[in-house]
Amino acid sequence: MSLTKPVAAFCAAALLYAGALAPSANACTRFVYHGAGDEIITARSMDWKTDVGTNLWVFPRGMQRSGEAGPNSVLWTSKYGSVIASGYDISTTDGMNEAGLVANVLWLVESSYPGYDGKTPGLSIAAWAQYVLDNFATVQDAVDALKKQPFTLVTDKVPGENRLATLHLSLSDASGDSAIIEYIDGKQVIHHSRAYQVMTNSPVFEKQLAMEEYWKQIGGTVMLPGTNRASDRYARAMFYANAIPKSTNELESIASVFSVIRNVSVPYGIATPEEPNISSTRWRTVADQKRMRYFFESALTPNVFWVDLAKLDFSENTGKVLRLDLGPNQERIYSGAANDQFKEAQPFKFLGL
Repeated sequence: MSLTKPVAAFCAAALLYAGALAPSANACTRFVYHGAGDEIITARSMDWKTDVGTNLWVFPRGMQRSGEAGPNSVLWTSKYGSVIASGYDISTTDGMNEAGLVANVLWLVESSYPGYDGKTPGLSIAAWAQYVLDNFATVQDAVDALKKQPFTLVTDKVPGENRLATLHLSLSDASGDSAIIEYIDGKQVIHHSRAYQVMTNSPVFEKQLAMEEYWKQIGGTVMLPGTNRASDRYARAMFYANAIPKSTNELESIASVFSVIRNVSVPYGIATPEEPNISSTRWRTVADQKRMRYFFESALTPNVFWVDLAKLDFSENTGKVLRLDLGPNQERIYSGAANDQFKEAQPFKFLGL
C-alpha cells in the first residue's frame, strides 16, 4: 500500500523527530521575536553543567584583535563597539553590537571543523562571535563576508574538560534577519533567512527545520512536547515566539520574550540520571535591538538588569574596555540599568593555540 506524498512527508518528519530525541549536551535555546512595526528582540538561554565563568564586557571600536590561532592568525580592528557575555573570560558566548547585530554561540555535538595546518588565516572558536560583532552591522553583511571564508575556524578543548568545543553560531539584526552558521563534515554551512527564528542544539539545523514542519502540522494548541530535550525546546520556542502578542509596548514585549525563554529553560539543579548531558539553565539574555538594551537574568539572583548601549561610549578615542563582575555562578545581584556598575579593565585574551 503506497502513501500519498503529504502523508509520506508527515511520517518522515515524525521519524526524524523521534530520531532527534537523543540526549543533548550542554543545551541552550535562542529565538528572535518579530513584534509589531520594527520591534525585534533576540533571547537566549545558557545551559551548562558547571559555572561557565560569565561576566559582562563593554568593548569599544578600534580594538586590535587576533584570531589567536598561531603565527597566521587572522587580524582585525573592531569597527563596532559591543556588549558581550563571556565564557570563562576567554571567549565571547553572546552579545550585541552598537548596530543592533546579535551573535549567540550554542553547543552542537555534530560539529566537525576543517583541519588547520597553520598556513591560512586562522580564528579561534573562542573569538568567532566577537569577530562578527566587531566587523558587521547586519546579517547580510556578515553572511556575504563569511561565504568567502576569510579564515579557518580552529577549535580547542573546553576549559577543564577533555573534549573539543563543538559550537554553531546564530546571528540576528535589527531588521529581524537571521542566519545560522555551522561546520558539518569539515565544511561551513550557512542557513540565511528571516524565517529562521529559533535555534537549539542537536540535531543540525537542517533537521531542526524538518521538525518545525512536523509540529506546524500538529499545531501548538493541540499538543507541545514538554521535555528538556533540544528538539522539544525547539518546538515550544517556535510556537510561542509567534503566539505571543505583537506589541509595541516595551514592557509587554520584553515580558513576553522573557516568558518564552524561561519556558524553554532547564530548571536549576535538575538531575536526570538517564540523560546526564542535559544541563541546568544558568542565565538568560534578552537583546532589544530597537531600543539597544541588553538584559541579563541569572538563575541564582532575584532581579533582571540591563545595559543601555545608547548611553555607552564606544568611540575609538575615549571609549574604554569595561567589565561587570557577575561573581561565581553569576550570584552577584544587580538591578535596573547597570551601566554605572561596570569597571575599567584589561580585555581578556581569547583561548587559542
